[in-house]
Amino acid sequence: MVTLAVVGAGSRGAGYARHATGRAEVVAVADPVPGRRARYPQAAHYADWRELAALPRQADAVVIATQDADHVEPAVRFAELGYHILLEKPMAVREEDCRRIVEAAERAGTVFAVCHVLRYTPYTRTLKDLLDTGRIGEIISVQHLEPVGWWHQAHSYVRGNWRRTDESTFMLLAKSTHDLDWLVHIMDQPVTRVSSFGGLKHFTADNRPEGAADRCLDCSVESTCPYSAPRLYMPLAGRDVWPVSVLTDDLSEEGIERALRTGPYGRCVYACDNDVVDHQVVNMEFASGATAAFTMTAFTPQTHRQTRIFGTHGSIDGDGEVLRVTDFVTGVTTKIDTTAAGDGTAAGGHGGGDEGLVDAFLTAVESGDRTAVLSSPRESLHSHLIAWAAERSRLDGTTVTLEGTPHAR
Repeated sequence: MVTLAVVGAGSRGAGYARHATGRAEVVAVADPVPGRRARYPQAAHYADWRELAALPRQADAVVIATQDADHVEPAVRFAELGYHILLEKPMAVREEDCRRIVEAAERAGTVFAVCHVLRYTPYTRTLKDLLDTGRIGEIISVQHLEPVGWWHQAHSYVRGNWRRTDESTFMLLAKSTHDLDWLVHIMDQPVTRVSSFGGLKHFTADNRPEGAADRCLDCSVESTCPYSAPRLYMPLAGRDVWPVSVLTDDLSEEGIERALRTGPYGRCVYACDNDVVDHQVVNMEFASGATAAFTMTAFTPQTHRQTRIFGTHGSIDGDGEVLRVTDFVTGVTTKIDTTAAGDGTAAGGHGGGDEGLVDAFLTAVESGDRTAVLSSPRESLHSHLIAWAAERSRLDGTTVTLEGTPHAR
């Protein structure tokens, strides 16, 4: 059985550890929150990852799921110690730090996987097989939507940990590295040019309704607000589930109300200090000349990604569960249901992607065959570089050219 250390035992770290149950044993956990460490009574506990990293290697592999800005130092150090590494996305919040991590992983020669979970869903695997076998001919263009979800935007990117670029990173890198990587994966070729537009349109003081208070619990218009914190969190009282689990360790009604009264998640969405975008479009050109248009927006239900792929012999419409394949010769549309347990959210395991990723990572660790992991370190770096190129384009109004081909393994 693989032995596992968990560095950052919040919702993502704990989720990956849960999916490893039966194939791996958590023998060490490093997290500053005592309650998170207490979930692993059988493991050695460390309040800081540096305490664990000061010791000889204590486990076969490590899950690193600290805050985004805190990935680089543990990733480099645990690579030096010879750990196999499962690293939450994004790799880091600065380009130079991502490069440091990739170089450290390549020097170590151990299994290294960035958590690009969308590659590992049954839906993606089925779609990739269709494309790779030429079912719709050569891909000419793609339309792809990430429906962030109105309440998820409010939770994570207006009130939450990823609301500010200076404290975390910009929205596209924090949220949509999944999607940029997924597009590279299904196209099986690098992106060469990028342009982008978007901004923070709605979640600003200018859009604050008349009569709104600084906190939802004090607000006279809370009942008519789509972003009401009590409406989002209070029905989840007593359940240790995301997103309410990030508010407080006391999940009683009283504990949640206290968190909404005193913590960041009870604030009016029009009275926060957020600055990340709430909508963005990214246009990409691939090495073959094919193109993709990607939209990320807050103003949707939170559901699976939706994609339309246009080929020379056919087209595919996909909603994260069902693929509809139209053959241009016969005119026939075939429906393929790939539905997995769980929905497309983090709480639902990203449509089977979280479980698929962990299974692939553990298989690679057990066998020593790194091809079970579907992205090399440099492929993961390329996906991150697309995000930086898009952000430069959005801010500068330029088309950005990317250099290099990352697909050599």
